[in-house]
Amino acid sequence: MELQIKTQFWILVVVFFAIAIMKNCAETDKTSYVAKPPLQIEEIVESSLENEDEEQRGENFLTEIEEMASAECSKAVFADWKFQSNINDDNEQGSVEAALGLAKFRKELWRNITRFQWKKFKNQTLKRQFQSLSSLGTDALPETKLEKFTKLVNEMNTIYSTAKICSFKEPTKCNLALQPDLSEILGKSRNYEELEHVWLNYRDATGRKILPHYPEYVELLNEGAQINGFDTAADEWLMPYESESLSLKEEIYKLWEKVSPLYEELHAYVRRKLSLMYGYDKVSKAGPIPAHLLGDMWAQRWTDLLEFTVPYPQLTNVDVTPNMIKNNYTALKMFEVSEEFFTSINLTQLPLEFWSGSILEKPLDRNIVCHPSAWDFCNGVDYRIKQCTKVKMSDLIVAHHEMGHVIYFLLYKDQPIMFREGANPGFHEAVGDLLALSVSTPKHLKEIGLLETTIEENEAFNINYLFLQALDKVAFIPSALVIDQWRWDVFNGKVKPEEYNCHWWKLREKFQGVKPPRTRTSKDFDPGAKFHIPANIPYIRYFVSYIIQFQFHKALCLIANQYDPADPMKPLHKCDIYKSTKAGNKLGDMLRLGSSRPWPDAMEQITGQREMDASAIMEYFQPLYDWLKIENLKTNEFAGWKLDDEVSCVVKI
Repeated sequence: MELQIKTQFWILVVVFFAIAIMKNCAETDKTSYVAKPPLQIEEIVESSLENEDEEQRGENFLTEIEEMASAECSKAVFADWKFQSNINDDNEQGSVEAALGLAKFRKELWRNITRFQWKKFKNQTLKRQFQSLSSLGTDALPETKLEKFTKLVNEMNTIYSTAKICSFKEPTKCNLALQPDLSEILGKSRNYEELEHVWLNYRDATGRKILPHYPEYVELLNEGAQINGFDTAADEWLMPYESESLSLKEEIYKLWEKVSPLYEELHAYVRRKLSLMYGYDKVSKAGPIPAHLLGDMWAQRWTDLLEFTVPYPQLTNVDVTPNMIKNNYTALKMFEVSEEFFTSINLTQLPLEFWSGSILEKPLDRNIVCHPSAWDFCNGVDYRIKQCTKVKMSDLIVAHHEMGHVIYFLLYKDQPIMFREGANPGFHEAVGDLLALSVSTPKHLKEIGLLETTIEENEAFNINYLFLQALDKVAFIPSALVIDQWRWDVFNGKVKPEEYNCHWWKLREKFQGVKPPRTRTSKDFDPGAKFHIPANIPYIRYFVSYIIQFQFHKALCLIANQYDPADPMKPLHKCDIYKSTKAGNKLGDMLRLGSSRPWPDAMEQITGQREMDASAIMEYFQPLYDWLKIENLKTNEFAGWKLDDEVSCVVKI
């Protein structure tokens, strides 16, 4: 299951540049702000220029435009929420018009800030605010091109969100959607042909239809980046990851080198289990794994394979879905449980508007974008989540993830609007997942009544638990690298439209060790079957998140006295910071910074480190890593994969 954040005004180059955050425009119009006409921005500048001190003029200017900026942001987010929570032509047009209005405001603002010599400011906080206004993203495009870009993204989003296919077992039943129908089939079916049918037909219904739109989208995205002074959109997307040493790309590959041996051992073990399930003629002993067999649409999270891959099947299942159902959990209760965790560590409660405005289950009367997302309406009051929740453990974890976004919003809401976003995009993704590392522990599940208290947590039980965590966490990491490596190559012009699909499979085989069930061609567009591609949402943030959440977890566990590297009774993977106000206060202080400080400063505040470091995730999974190496040696498994003779993709002109 994938996640989205879309942060407001400045990065709200509308669904179109980055961090998604939003919610449904209920019938009551809460956009009570009345934006001043754009002309007044220039009047504010003229007034500021009368002041003799340049920095004071800049500070006065930002103070004056704060309310206007919040109002414009709020209008655009409300319109986008209305569209995504009720997909129809009228709402799409409203979303486009609001996006264009926001872009016009931002351009006006951008033209006027150039009248300040902000690069010479000594006040670093003020300088940082002006710097955040210096790039417009796609809003820099001429109005006609921006309107075209906005419509392209909405059209691609609509294709993705409304895609339906026919049933394998009932060919005349043609209303199967990704959520919940196809996701349940991919997770539960063990019929090779049915899984292949779902995988192939979903890509016909999404990627193939999105492909005609994508080259023009890339052209316009790059044009906007170049207007902003970047060579390509790839460079612009990497801008938020300011680094003191390596470039982000260098840092990402350095981190992957540390984690990849663990992934390769997990891959080898799971491949053997799949070979035993489907036969070595379908899953070879040393090759890439067919992508449709790994339990989800994108072969990213393998948790639904647990039932036949679990190391010690005779022990109690560490997936507590049956107990959630037995205890009458609902979507609402799952989010209430999540809120209680946050308040237990002295973080903030949710406002009433959250509960009245959020969509926590899939409506039956309309199409919506079901992809889980958290929304900040830029008004300091309204925050929501949109999630088509099912009662199962994986969705309980997703609920904590999305709630983490909302808590982040609430804690930095008093920052100037330019700083109301994560220290870098990966921080926003890490917050909820960080707490989910505690929530998923057997200790915590016992505490909240979802796991029997009499269960003995011996070595075998711990291996089962870490294995489930690895199917979720470790399995995901290389895919997060592939998705944006592919886009960087496309944006940089290294990959032409006729090469889109084959380059995608080249990267997926290289990093993930997966292959398509049948040979693909350049007529297919398999990247388009992943939400973030048509929705124009950068993805490397998830890779960053999956590394730094373990760094944060380790630091907070030390503060909570729930982890001691010298005590084998307090390993990192058993740590639960539930009810530790010391840990919560430390986390809250960092979250309140928003993006007002460079991300290394924010990281140092919790961890004492200024760089991303994979040692924490490796320490967390070390017992499982050791077990996998021994187990794979016993069965003579090859850790890694060798490309077989079958061609994954061919270019057809």
